[in-house]
Amino acid sequence: MSPIRWQATRRGAGLILAAGVACGPADGGAAGGGEASEAAADAVEEGSADPTVVLPGIDVLIRDSLHLVAGRRVGLITNRSGVARDGRSSIDVLHGHADVELAALFAPEHGIRGTAAEGQRLDDSVDEGTGIPIHSLYGETFAPTPAMLAGIDLLLFDLQDIGARYYTWVSTMAYAMRAAGENGVPFVVLDRPNPIGGAVNGPVLDPEFATFVGLYPVPVRHGMTVGELARLYSGEFGIDVDLTVVPVRGWTRDSWFDETGLPWIAPSLNMPTLESAAHYPGTCLFEGTGLSVGRGTPNAFQQIGAPWLDGDSLARRISSYELPGVSVEAVRFTPESPSDGKWGGEAVDGVRLTVTDRATYNPVRTGVALLLESRRLADDSWEWNEPHFDRLAGSDTLRLAIEAGRSLDEITAAWEADLQSFRELREPYILYR
Repeated sequence: MSPIRWQATRRGAGLILAAGVACGPADGGAAGGGEASEAAADAVEEGSADPTVVLPGIDVLIRDSLHLVAGRRVGLITNRSGVARDGRSSIDVLHGHADVELAALFAPEHGIRGTAAEGQRLDDSVDEGTGIPIHSLYGETFAPTPAMLAGIDLLLFDLQDIGARYYTWVSTMAYAMRAAGENGVPFVVLDRPNPIGGAVNGPVLDPEFATFVGLYPVPVRHGMTVGELARLYSGEFGIDVDLTVVPVRGWTRDSWFDETGLPWIAPSLNMPTLESAAHYPGTCLFEGTGLSVGRGTPNAFQQIGAPWLDGDSLARRISSYELPGVSVEAVRFTPESPSDGKWGGEAVDGVRLTVTDRATYNPVRTGVALLLESRRLADDSWEWNEPHFDRLAGSDTLRLAIEAGRSLDEITAAWEADLQSFRELREPYILYR
């Protein structure tokens, strides 16, 4: 796939998207990069000329689109999940390139190395490997300031999203896009696959509940890449910015991450595996309750539990729902120094989820079934963190429906009209079929 450039400008209440294609030469060489770009292309692993080989945006940038960054002072929003197909950090790829001046790094939640706990605020620092300054986008500010952008000619975004609205890096992207637009700095998304495919599940956020864990009216599981989301944000939600998306090559939206041949780099401490990412759109809702989601164990977001919970009873109750694509079994686990502070060092009962059929599994519906039955088993032991749960769910509707004893079918059926509207809304911004 050739790199696709999308420029957006506000005209009254509308937004005009002008699409242009920056194609490489017919022989597959670099577009505008000369000998340096050809040398960079040679560094991409053998076989990358095969269009079925998946290349993330950073590889496509170096191979086909070096003209976007050559001779410009570049800022890069990334962390340890931003890697080329060969596993090299995007920081090292760009810093080591003769035609690129990597002038600044910007760190989202969890930091450049992905080792900070969720919610831990970050200070500005310096990257040890390169000596490049790191500006925190999860400290005193969530958006690049004019001072941070001073002297920056171009802002790149290269982070591996998880495919769920709650994951804050898509909010970091939106804030950075807006700041770039306000300061006249072009914004380039180096796209990456959605690791759990293109399915759409869960409630759509009510704008009255917009926070950093959900800025815009999209579903919990949005089924889009960060590049597609950037286009949606610019096209529908009022972000006026000079936007370019460098697409993933060789990926189709029905493919999961382990089908790409790309290295899985745990983007944060509690997202260790693709299995965790698969369940995260559903089990993350338990962050707004008193139950553990497995933080402090090797299976975060694959399991939920509490000392008062009867895992065997919960597993039996869930089996009556006949939820497709997932197995649910009783489990006992002990969180060790969990970052959420829940039940540290204490054995808890619960259930563990395992995906058995990706095509039919709906993690949000499964998560709501678990919420319903856990709530019924809890009696007086149940605790809501109401503001946080509502932020995650995107409104108070789900919590109130659970408290009212609504059935799973009643709850999920109420989402369908909004989900269909979202599918139609996102359609013009889709890059992969």
